[in-house]
Amino acid sequence: MPDYGLPLRFGTFVTPTNNPPVAAVELAQLSEQLGYDLVTFQDHPYQPSFLDTWTLMTWVAAQTTSIHIAPNVLSTPLRPPAVTARAAASLDLLSGGRFDLGLGAGAFWDAIEAMGGRRLTPGQAVDALSEAIDVIRGIWATDDRSPLIAGGEYYSVHGAKRGPAPVHEMPIWVGAYKPRMLRLTGTKADGWLPSLAYLKPGDLTRGNAAIDEAALEAGRDPREITRLLNIGGAITVDELLSLVLDEGMSTFIVAADDPRAIQQFAAEVMLALREAVAAERASAGVVEATAPVRRASALAKRRPGIDYDGLPASLAGTAIEPGDVGYAKVRSTYLRGGAPGLVLRLTDAEQVPDALAYARAHNVPLAVRSGGHGISGRSTNDGGIVIDLHELNTIEVLDEATRRVRIGPGARWMDVAAALGERGWALSSGDYGGVGVGGLATAGGIGWLVREHGLTIDHLRAADVVLADGSRVRVSADEHPDLFWAVRGAGANFGIVTSFEFEVDEVGDLGWAQLAFDASDTAGFLERWGAVVEASPRDLTSFVILGRPRPGQPQVAQVLAVVDSPDPDTIIARLQPLADLAPLLQQSVQLMPYAAIMANAQGGDHDGQGEPLARSGLIGHITPAFAAAAAALLDSGEVYFFQIRSVGGAVADVAPDATAYANRSANFSVVAFGSHPDRMNALWDDLLHHFDGLYLSFETDRRAGRLEEAFPPATLARLRTLKAHYDPANVFRDNFNVTPLEQRLG
Repeated sequence: MPDYGLPLRFGTFVTPTNNPPVAAVELAQLSEQLGYDLVTFQDHPYQPSFLDTWTLMTWVAAQTTSIHIAPNVLSTPLRPPAVTARAAASLDLLSGGRFDLGLGAGAFWDAIEAMGGRRLTPGQAVDALSEAIDVIRGIWATDDRSPLIAGGEYYSVHGAKRGPAPVHEMPIWVGAYKPRMLRLTGTKADGWLPSLAYLKPGDLTRGNAAIDEAALEAGRDPREITRLLNIGGAITVDELLSLVLDEGMSTFIVAADDPRAIQQFAAEVMLALREAVAAERASAGVVEATAPVRRASALAKRRPGIDYDGLPASLAGTAIEPGDVGYAKVRSTYLRGGAPGLVLRLTDAEQVPDALAYARAHNVPLAVRSGGHGISGRSTNDGGIVIDLHELNTIEVLDEATRRVRIGPGARWMDVAAALGERGWALSSGDYGGVGVGGLATAGGIGWLVREHGLTIDHLRAADVVLADGSRVRVSADEHPDLFWAVRGAGANFGIVTSFEFEVDEVGDLGWAQLAFDASDTAGFLERWGAVVEASPRDLTSFVILGRPRPGQPQVAQVLAVVDSPDPDTIIARLQPLADLAPLLQQSVQLMPYAAIMANAQGGDHDGQGEPLARSGLIGHITPAFAAAAAALLDSGEVYFFQIRSVGGAVADVAPDATAYANRSANFSVVAFGSHPDRMNALWDDLLHHFDGLYLSFETDRRAGRLEEAFPPATLARLRTLKAHYDPANVFRDNFNVTPLEQRLG
């Protein structure tokens, strides 16, 4: 059998003895120290002289840092596959992607039956293992949100919840010798794991042929299947070289419980064999794979229009495809379900130009993602490419004296607040700590400090931007000032910002109030709340939230407020007019740092579904007419979340033409979430005459005219002129698109 060209790897095969219990752990640690790639353990749950293999592997994972761990092989009849799948994925997650799964159909049936397992014939055992593999893969398939129905006569699940998924493409290796088991390996497994001691001459050749034939019949590439072999320590380099070149074996696992044998093999065989294999492959023109061959099932999920094999070397390791185990974690955003054809999760700003050039060469949608929270949901797509900046999340101080900081677009605002808070600083941002810096810091930034400290973009002093043609520029008041103007309010249309430089403020402890009111007189309540906010000093910022009316219950309004003062008397003085608005149902007032207020999000990946439906408007005052219209909107039952944020104050201190965010006279930002697009559009359109613009980050409506509402005519004209200069091909179009002037006229 010819060489498959798979990477050469080495492991150890350790007996899970309990005499003493630490012996197996110490051998695993020694294996890691000597440079072995993996350590494996027998699994005989009926053997009283052995530790439980699963418990041992978990302990070994905690006592090691780099070596992979696997059972060799797991006794499937005594390990329910659905539970095994979750246990394997959990150990993989906890170990940082270091667990691999070896499965066996079963042996020693008297002992298995004595432990409560079902006795099976050899043929039944093969069928059972096939069902077990289906169940395990089904549990891991978290990209499929439907309940799992899998298995058959021996192992079946009926509506099981999927997950967790492993952190890496966890292989399933099968210990197989007989024809049906070999065919099962070729059809469904990722590796063949026999023991050399149990093989007769010619068994490897015949086994590989059977596996390859079954793989080809199943539409698989035989190279998907790693050929592993348990060997004894007394074997020469030449013998192993023959096994690689003639039999296609590529992973050798030394069965030894003697530390000296493990050390001797590492010293005398591993390096010599690597050099010999490399030399033979070079002379034969065999290109060694750097990773396991991608599964045919994964290749089948590739989307049309994307040159997956043309990904440049500089982006190696960044690509996540629909068939990859990590795809479910990156496909969607906070509110929007997505199905991109490729996600490039970059780790360095230097990769951005190459990623953009690669995306630009395709006629598919392009999304750029920082934190993936954005309500507008444009940081994912269907069938396109996503450039994910999640890992560009550094936060560093550039100048203590001027409080100048540099922040990556992938940083989350809760982490920014925590880092700055250590110095008694804060940067006005949004209201939710899970939002990424990139999207908000190019759109505006309306949060808890807005009336006192302005928008987030008002603190931006410079930014590094990758333009549509891949060139990198620094923008500031002195460097490309026109682009600097555009980035502050319409940044998603002009490039990918890879770092932001902000000048932040000194901010101490704040008053944080959460109040609930009986707002049965909804219109009157909103009008009074607006008047109180406008009349308050700038150190008060307040939001109000209402939902659908509840039958037989009063409308409840939640009022949230921040007072930028550590003085309790000042805080109470600012809050008292709010407390007098209506009957108070519940209240909480605390003194806390800004970082504590922003610590209102959990980590983890987004799992949005469907399409968010949100409408936005900017308004000068909460007039009686608007308050009545808002109350009617809520009474319709269409809107399930309605929020008004106070703006004004410091926001209006900046000239309207100083940034692309131009509607600075507004004192309030309104957002509403609905369920039915046509009904929501009709209801919201009736409110448009009250507004003087909208905030793009809270708007999902892409009908004609929305862009004209977001930007005044002079601002929009300037943006289109700049777009024609910086992005004439309209590369950055898959958002609220500012079209180039020529394209619009043409």
